[in-house]
Amino acid sequence: MPLQDEITRCRLCADRFAATATQHQPRPVVWFDNAPRILIAGQAPGLRVHESGRPFTDRSGDRLRDWLGMDATTFYDRTQVAIVPMAFCFPGYDAKGSDLPPPPLCQATWHDRVMAAIGDVPLTVLVGAYAHRWHLDQSAGVTATVQGWRDLAPRVFPLPHPSWRNTGWLKKNPWFEADVLPQLRLAVKDALK
Repeated sequence: MPLQDEITRCRLCADRFAATATQHQPRPVVWFDNAPRILIAGQAPGLRVHESGRPFTDRSGDRLRDWLGMDATTFYDRTQVAIVPMAFCFPGYDAKGSDLPPPPLCQATWHDRVMAAIGDVPLTVLVGAYAHRWHLDQSAGVTATVQGWRDLAPRVFPLPHPSWRNTGWLKKNPWFEADVLPQLRLAVKDALK
């Protein structure tokens, strides 16, 4: 059975999700093929993505595509772009309505196998702290990690999460849009050649 199908059928977190404030069932959102040109490593699907079955079908996705300088057709072409979060399912909300973190069980079960399946990728975009920690094996914090982008470019770009919740971070850190995004867009163009 193809790995994508195995992940799509996964129900390891069914009891965990049933106990969240959202009381939902697992719905893994699997968006990768072998040998993509760009890997977008994210956190976990949100509720809208859970409902649509397609990654980044929300305002975060609009902002991320803008950051990348990429249209939706290219973004959703699995031969070009793999979207691999730290958890394939929406983790749910807590009692206060906040996002729950990606369950570590998903990462432990699937991540190494997925990375082996997609192989060496010319460009990796790390979206948010959970992806930073796993792919860079460090926890320096989002700001410090993103500030160190030059040490990783042009093959890896750590980004903050494109959520509307990070609008304040973007205002406090204008260097991100001025310095990082132009270089990221060049790297995206090079990777897609």
